Amino acid sequence: MPTTPHESDAVPTRLAQRATWQVSRAYLRATGLLNAGFEAHGRGLRGYHYRLLAALDESGPLSQAELGRRTGIDRSDVTAALTELESRGLLARSVDPEHKRRNIVTITAEGVAQLLELDDVVSGIQDEFLAPLSAAQRRQFLGLITRLADGSR
Repeated sequence: MPTTPHESDAVPTRLAQRATWQVSRAYLRATGLLNAGFEAHGRGLRGYHYRLLAALDESGPLSQAELGRRTGIDRSDVTAALTELESRGLLARSVDPEHKRRNIVTITAEGVAQLLELDDVVSGIQDEFLAPLSAAQRRQFLGLITRLADGSR
Protein backbone atom coordinates (compact mmCIF):
# COMPACT_ATOMS: atom_id res chain seq x y z
CA MET A 1 0.00 0.00 0.00
CA PRO A 2 1.33 3.50 -0.83
CA THR A 3 2.61 5.50 2.11
CA THR A 4 2.32 8.96 0.54
CA PRO A 5 -0.29 10.50 -1.76
CA HIS A 6 2.34 11.00 -4.47
CA GLU A 7 3.17 7.32 -4.63
CA SER A 8 -0.42 6.47 -5.52
CA ASP A 9 -0.20 8.86 -8.48
CA ALA A 10 3.10 7.47 -9.75
CA VAL A 11 3.09 5.99 -13.23
CA PRO A 12 4.64 2.53 -13.50
CA THR A 13 8.11 2.73 -14.99
CA ARG A 14 7.21 0.44 -17.86
CA LEU A 15 4.58 3.02 -18.94
CA ALA A 16 6.65 6.13 -18.26
CA GLN A 17 9.36 4.80 -20.58
CA ARG A 18 6.99 4.27 -23.51
CA ALA A 19 6.81 6.92 -26.20
CA THR A 20 3.17 6.12 -26.87
CA TRP A 21 2.32 6.75 -23.20
CA GLN A 22 4.12 10.09 -23.20
CA VAL A 23 2.52 11.15 -26.49
CA SER A 24 -0.89 10.29 -25.00
CA ARG A 25 -0.12 12.42 -21.95
CA ALA A 26 1.06 15.30 -24.15
CA TYR A 27 -2.12 14.97 -26.25
CA LEU A 28 -4.28 15.23 -23.13
CA ARG A 29 -2.39 18.31 -21.97
CA ALA A 30 -2.59 19.94 -25.40
CA THR A 31 -6.30 19.19 -25.71
CA GLY A 32 -6.97 20.60 -22.26
CA LEU A 33 -5.08 23.79 -23.08
CA LEU A 34 -6.87 24.17 -26.43
CA ASN A 35 -10.30 23.61 -24.89
CA ALA A 36 -9.61 26.08 -22.09
CA GLY A 37 -8.20 28.66 -24.50
CA PHE A 38 -11.17 28.46 -26.84
CA GLU A 39 -13.55 28.52 -23.86
CA ALA A 40 -11.94 31.68 -22.48
CA HIS A 41 -11.19 33.56 -25.69
CA GLY A 42 -12.91 31.86 -28.63
CA ARG A 43 -16.24 33.71 -28.48
CA GLY A 44 -18.07 30.40 -28.34
CA LEU A 45 -16.10 28.84 -31.17
CA ARG A 46 -14.09 25.64 -30.83
CA GLY A 47 -11.09 24.00 -32.44
CA TYR A 48 -13.13 22.43 -35.21
CA HIS A 49 -14.51 25.86 -36.18
CA TYR A 50 -10.93 27.10 -36.35
CA ARG A 51 -9.96 24.18 -38.60
CA LEU A 52 -12.83 24.90 -40.97
CA LEU A 53 -12.09 28.61 -41.21
CA ALA A 54 -8.36 27.96 -41.65
CA ALA A 55 -8.99 25.46 -44.46
CA LEU A 56 -11.27 27.90 -46.27
CA ASP A 57 -8.84 30.77 -45.86
CA GLU A 58 -5.96 28.68 -47.18
CA SER A 59 -7.74 26.86 -50.01
CA GLY A 60 -10.49 29.20 -51.08
CA PRO A 61 -14.06 28.03 -51.69
CA LEU A 62 -14.60 24.31 -51.19
CA SER A 63 -17.48 21.88 -51.26
CA GLN A 64 -18.71 20.78 -47.84
CA ALA A 65 -17.50 17.25 -48.56
CA GLU A 66 -14.00 18.42 -49.52
CA LEU A 67 -13.88 20.67 -46.48
CA GLY A 68 -14.67 17.69 -44.27
CA ARG A 69 -11.95 15.60 -45.90
CA ARG A 70 -9.32 18.34 -45.56
CA THR A 71 -10.09 18.97 -41.90
CA GLY A 72 -10.74 15.38 -40.82
CA ILE A 73 -14.19 16.30 -39.53
CA ASP A 74 -17.13 13.93 -40.05
CA ARG A 75 -19.67 15.02 -42.68
CA SER A 76 -22.57 15.45 -40.23
CA ASP A 77 -20.38 17.43 -37.83
CA VAL A 78 -19.18 19.64 -40.71
CA THR A 79 -22.78 20.48 -41.59
CA ALA A 80 -23.65 21.46 -38.01
CA ALA A 81 -20.46 23.53 -37.59
CA LEU A 82 -20.96 25.28 -40.92
CA THR A 83 -24.53 26.15 -39.97
CA GLU A 84 -23.22 27.80 -36.81
CA LEU A 85 -20.45 29.66 -38.65
CA GLU A 86 -22.89 30.78 -41.32
CA SER A 87 -25.34 32.09 -38.69
CA ARG A 88 -22.49 34.25 -37.34
CA GLY A 89 -21.71 35.61 -40.81
CA LEU A 90 -18.27 33.97 -40.87
CA LEU A 91 -18.90 32.02 -44.07
CA ALA A 92 -21.39 31.74 -46.89
CA ARG A 93 -22.77 28.66 -48.61
CA SER A 94 -24.09 28.57 -52.14
CA VAL A 95 -25.30 25.85 -54.47
CA ASP A 96 -22.67 24.63 -56.89
CA PRO A 97 -24.04 25.54 -60.34
CA GLU A 98 -22.46 22.41 -61.85
CA HIS A 99 -23.80 20.03 -59.18
CA LYS A 100 -27.07 21.27 -57.72
CA ARG A 101 -26.85 18.93 -54.71
CA ARG A 102 -23.41 20.24 -53.68
CA ASN A 103 -22.83 23.32 -51.53
CA ILE A 104 -19.79 25.51 -51.99
CA VAL A 105 -18.50 27.16 -48.83
CA THR A 106 -16.65 30.50 -48.83
CA ILE A 107 -15.13 32.38 -45.92
CA THR A 108 -16.40 35.96 -45.49
CA ALA A 109 -14.41 39.06 -44.52
CA GLU A 110 -15.86 38.67 -41.01
CA GLY A 111 -14.68 35.05 -41.05
CA VAL A 112 -11.14 36.11 -41.95
CA ALA A 113 -11.15 38.66 -39.12
CA GLN A 114 -12.38 36.01 -36.66
CA LEU A 115 -9.76 33.57 -37.93
CA LEU A 116 -7.02 36.11 -37.24
CA GLU A 117 -8.30 36.53 -33.67
CA LEU A 118 -8.35 32.77 -33.23
CA ASP A 119 -4.80 32.59 -34.63
CA ASP A 120 -3.73 34.75 -31.67
CA VAL A 121 -5.56 32.44 -29.24
CA VAL A 122 -3.95 29.34 -30.75
CA SER A 123 -0.50 30.98 -30.80
CA GLY A 124 -0.80 31.70 -27.09
CA ILE A 125 -1.78 28.11 -26.44
CA GLN A 126 1.20 26.89 -28.46
CA ASP A 127 3.50 29.06 -26.36
CA GLU A 128 2.02 27.68 -23.14
CA PHE A 129 2.20 24.08 -24.34
CA LEU A 130 5.80 24.38 -25.54
CA ALA A 131 7.00 26.58 -22.64
CA PRO A 132 9.33 23.88 -21.23
CA LEU A 133 11.28 23.84 -24.50
CA SER A 134 13.82 26.29 -25.94
CA ALA A 135 13.22 27.75 -29.41
CA ALA A 136 15.59 25.18 -30.95
CA GLN A 137 13.91 22.34 -29.06
CA ARG A 138 10.50 23.56 -30.25
CA ARG A 139 11.62 23.40 -33.88
CA GLN A 140 13.13 19.97 -33.34
CA PHE A 141 10.04 18.72 -31.51
CA LEU A 142 7.72 19.92 -34.28
CA GLY A 143 9.86 18.21 -36.90
CA LEU A 144 9.97 14.96 -34.96
CA ILE A 145 6.29 14.87 -34.02
CA THR A 146 5.35 15.64 -37.63
CA ARG A 147 7.45 12.70 -38.81
CA LEU A 148 5.80 10.44 -36.24
CA ALA A 149 2.32 11.63 -37.19
CA ASP A 150 3.02 11.17 -40.90
CA GLY A 151 4.74 7.83 -40.39
CA SER A 152 7.65 8.99 -42.54
CA ARG A 153 11.26 8.06 -42.02
